[in-house]
Amino acid sequence: MIRPGKHNLITDVAGLRVGQAHDARVRSGVTVLIGDAPMAAAVDMRGGAPGTRETDALDPSNLAGMTDAIVLSGGSVYGLDAASGAVAWLAAKGRGYKLRPEAPPAPIVPAAILFDLVNGGDKNWGTEPPYRALAIKAAESAGETFALGNAGAGVGAAAGIYKGGIGSASAVADGFTTGALVAANSVGSPLIPGTDVFWAFALEQEREFGGRRLDPSFTNIPLDLPDDMKGAARPRENTMIAIVATDAVVTRNELKRIAIMAHDGMARAVRPSHTQFDGDTVFAVSTARRAISGERERAVLHLGSLAADCLARAIARGVYEAETLGPLRAYRDVFAKKLKSGGH
Repeated sequence: MIRPGKHNLITDVAGLRVGQAHDARVRSGVTVLIGDAPMAAAVDMRGGAPGTRETDALDPSNLAGMTDAIVLSGGSVYGLDAASGAVAWLAAKGRGYKLRPEAPPAPIVPAAILFDLVNGGDKNWGTEPPYRALAIKAAESAGETFALGNAGAGVGAAAGIYKGGIGSASAVADGFTTGALVAANSVGSPLIPGTDVFWAFALEQEREFGGRRLDPSFTNIPLDLPDDMKGAARPRENTMIAIVATDAVVTRNELKRIAIMAHDGMARAVRPSHTQFDGDTVFAVSTARRAISGERERAVLHLGSLAADCLARAIARGVYEAETLGPLRAYRDVFAKKLKSGGH
């Protein structure tokens, strides 16, 4: 039987912590996933406008393949500097590669960013964008539990016309734990057209995003682009950035396949997805706590499927938990009357 983990968060995967920090005036923030020890990692990008750092280091054909942390940040290109803050914080703790005894440690910290520069926050930061400092603050606060919705990298996010946010979910099956963490900031809509029902509703566990279901009379889903996607879709102004995690001992090539499969979670939760206007990026990490026994190929297939399901659920949770911020209205405010009445 598959069930959510203790917290229904990515940190249910043993060996992971998440820290977050944001600047309310700027309406942007940073989320940092930190491993208790270096983690095997891979990445896969399916959107047409990604913004990333250190992703080449995770290619299975390259040397490193291990990471100490992964950073998700708002701020577009400015947010890439958040990784520098995480690197400095980790190095001060003695984390990172030591190529020679006299050299300082060199933490490997891949990162991905989303666009939140026109959400009404004060972006007049001059020569000192806040993201490096926010990453250090986020790393210092890392723990097993963390806020969803308007937190960290999700503070300034929008999913279609709705307020987006940080989402997370987990699943325990066959002795392994899988989890997902996402900053939902998509061109596409998370809702089935003409309803208040999330595309991911069929995967929902324990009413984690409101328990809404389709009216029995609803028979045909419109095939046109949804009316509640972002009306003025422009390149580099969106992006879903995510991390999926497992405690299974897997190879780097297997992790890459899990990252690829996890992208289906975006397609299950948002329509359209992987557009030329999004920079959809999924990192996959393993804390390597549990060895796989039995048929390995089937086990990896199951892990990838669970990662996709967790990511879809995490996206819906991020939108459901978000709160109205400036011009970005929250799902629960847009549909307040229907949710209160319990109607379809």
